[in-house]
Amino acid sequence: MKVRPNFTLARRLAAFGALAALAASLSACNDQQNMASARAWKPIPSDTLALMASKGTDAHEPVLIRTYKKEAEFEIWKRRKSDGKYALLKTYPMCRWSGQLGPKVREGDRQVPEGFYAIAPSQMNPNSNYYLSFNVGYPNAFDRALGRTGGMIMVHGDCSSAGCFSMTDNQISEIYAIAREGFGGGQREIQLQSYPFRMTAENLAKHRLDPNMPFWRQLKEGSDHFEVTKQEPKVAVCGRRYVFDASSANGGRIDPNGACPTLTVDPQVKSLVAEKEHQDAAKVAELVSKGVRPIRVKYADGGQNPAFAHVDMVSRPEALAQAPVEIPMDNPKGKKAETKFAAAKPAKAAKPAAEAEQSLAAKSVPAQAPVALAAATPGARDMIGRWLGMNNAARTPEPPAAVPATPETILVTDPDKPAKKSR
Repeated sequence: MKVRPNFTLARRLAAFGALAALAASLSACNDQQNMASARAWKPIPSDTLALMASKGTDAHEPVLIRTYKKEAEFEIWKRRKSDGKYALLKTYPMCRWSGQLGPKVREGDRQVPEGFYAIAPSQMNPNSNYYLSFNVGYPNAFDRALGRTGGMIMVHGDCSSAGCFSMTDNQISEIYAIAREGFGGGQREIQLQSYPFRMTAENLAKHRLDPNMPFWRQLKEGSDHFEVTKQEPKVAVCGRRYVFDASSANGGRIDPNGACPTLTVDPQVKSLVAEKEHQDAAKVAELVSKGVRPIRVKYADGGQNPAFAHVDMVSRPEALAQAPVEIPMDNPKGKKAETKFAAAKPAKAAKPAAEAEQSLAAKSVPAQAPVALAAATPGARDMIGRWLGMNNAARTPEPPAAVPATPETILVTDPDKPAKKSR
């Protein structure tokens, strides 16, 4: 007798197989979501909580962040309960940043932005492919007023940067938890102050002829407001420039694209900021008189804190292998323009100055195509596992902060002529 195949049974078996595959897939998705949830809700370490207590603060007090590209350092500040002023909680060595010193001006330039940014709870990303992350809020009102493009600039783990602030997984786990608990205490936004370098007299003297200095002076003004008050400066934009702790004298709107109205600043704060600026300008002038040369620093593609020199899994290791180059910027005509910063003269017109800053920054930072992580590094085979948070036990412990190595100095005849790059 001829046996006919049981099509009904075959269909049922096929359907059962499909359901099993779907169940396995859903289980994998749930596992990944559970891992992400576990990472996002990891508590603040007990030693960090103890450090907060010693500073007169706790997990639910507001947070403020300051970052420095040249030194590759990332600071977390917490507000004290007693006087409402901020105290430095921790300084984390930054694992990777990309681009050059100077602001981000366009999509794809690999620049880590510089300026004052606001992080809201909605910008926290517990499901990041880079362990955990949060969006810094670029472009802000200042960036948009200057027509700057790009977005999705994050603070994240995995030690890989194409315009982001990149930390280790251990670091971002703690930073994320600190930010989360600050929001839990009622903080509506976390201010992130991003600087090219620490605003020391030495750095200001060395970079005094850099084309970005007019912009950096604005950042220094905001930094000075924070330094003298230890309170979060109120940031606004008018005339396409930053203004700090200011309000319109007639109650009018402060428009990023419009001319600045008559502004008022608390007289005590204004006096303290002016005094600090005077002292800093005097120190810069002294250093200039002692022969500190004006320079411009060029990186192959950003840098990292020396504490991470041993890390294998890092984006563009070939770029990090090249030391930053200090290019002398002495005025060839012999003019004494290097003392301009010491004079601390205000710009004659805000709008043309801002446009000039944007043009100079765009010329000084050539667009670069994003570069993928180097697959040849020993740790590259573990990349997927790290993205999914499966290698928690193998994560590199947080190293202490270290002093960056002294850059190599190279004399050139044309400092603004870009070097040839291989594609």
